[in-house]
Amino acid sequence: MSANAKARSTAEVTAAASELRIAASRLLRQLRSARAGIEMTPSQAVALSRLGHDGPMSVAGLARAERVRPQSMRTTLAALEERGLVTRAPHPTDHRQLLMSLSDEGRRLLRLAHDAKEDWLATAIATKLSPGEQDSLIAAIPLLARLTED
Repeated sequence: MSANAKARSTAEVTAAASELRIAASRLLRQLRSARAGIEMTPSQAVALSRLGHDGPMSVAGLARAERVRPQSMRTTLAALEERGLVTRAPHPTDHRQLLMSLSDEGRRLLRLAHDAKEDWLATAIATKLSPGEQDSLIAAIPLLARLTED
C-alpha cells in the first residue's frame, strides 16, 4: 500500500458494495432491455451466450457452468432447440452424451443481441460521461473483472 493510500473501513466497503450492487443491477436491466426486440428469457440468453463463448457442451456441462440443475438446463435448451437456435450432436468419444451447439440462426441472434447491448452501452458512455469519467470507467474495468474471477 502506498503512503497516500488508506485502508477503507468496513462500513465504507459495505456501503460501496451496496452502491455497486444497485448500479450493476440497473446496468444489467438496461442491457437486457437493449435487446428487447429479441424474445428470449434470461436463462435462454445465458445458455446461448455460454455456447457462443465456450463452444459445444453437454447439458450437464452447461448446467455445471451456470450452476443450475441439469433438468432446468434441459428445459432451457429444449426451448432454444425448438426455435432452431441450438443443435444437438453425439459426443465424439462418449456416445452416451449429446453436445449442444449454436446453430447458424443462434449465432446470428447472439451477434444481434451482443451488438444491441454494446451499441447502447457505448452510446451511454459517450453521451452521459465526461472524458474524465470515461477514463475512470475504463480504468475500473479490470478491477470489476477481477471481482468476478473464480
